[in-house]
Amino acid sequence: MNVIQPLIDLQDTDGQIRELEREARDIPQRKAQEIARLNGVNAALEIAKNQLAAMQQRIKSEESEGEEIRAKVRDLKTNQLNIKSNKEMQQSIMQIEGLERDAEAAENRALALTEDEIPVLERRVADAQAKVDSDKGGVDGYVAELDARLAEVKAELENLTKERAAKADAVSKSNPRFLLYYERQRTKRWPVVVTLNHDGVCDGCHMKQPPFVEQLVQHNKDLVACTMCGRILYRDL
Repeated sequence: MNVIQPLIDLQDTDGQIRELEREARDIPQRKAQEIARLNGVNAALEIAKNQLAAMQQRIKSEESEGEEIRAKVRDLKTNQLNIKSNKEMQQSIMQIEGLERDAEAAENRALALTEDEIPVLERRVADAQAKVDSDKGGVDGYVAELDARLAEVKAELENLTKERAAKADAVSKSNPRFLLYYERQRTKRWPVVVTLNHDGVCDGCHMKQPPFVEQLVQHNKDLVACTMCGRILYRDL
């Protein structure tokens, strides 16, 4: 039996744990990206709504200006009943005509904005709302899938952690020195246990090993480390 086999078994479990831990770190990032994208779509909708509201306020302001001018015109026409001289009457008529032109200009601006700008902005709001409605369903579903997967990953990690403890214990009982060396090396490089191929090359750093290293690996009686990278070597028979 390969004396390194318990370490290989332990490394297999550690490899699975590393992959799951990487996925567990990645899931919240993916979730945050999707939520940020949806927030961007919502922001676009708010901008469109604000633009529409601003235009409606502008139209209301133009209409109010027209109403105020019309009120002044009505007051001037009422005051004409008290005018005695032709000169004053002509001045009043000219003032009224000017105000009526101003009122008509304000009303025309409001009408033009209502007919030209409001439909464009309403379509923009409708399109943005449709985008939000469409994306929200997709994002909500995707986020739910990510949450479910994260729960699965955590459960798998819990089981693998227990499995790792048992395998590490088995290595320790077989040879504590092997486990100590493995644990120290796995904080520096991965994988720790690699094959020495039939050309005498380490599959970790791809460096050719001296003949004595090949002989030690071939004898399969002790832990043998690569002379370059320090990885544990074994020969896959």
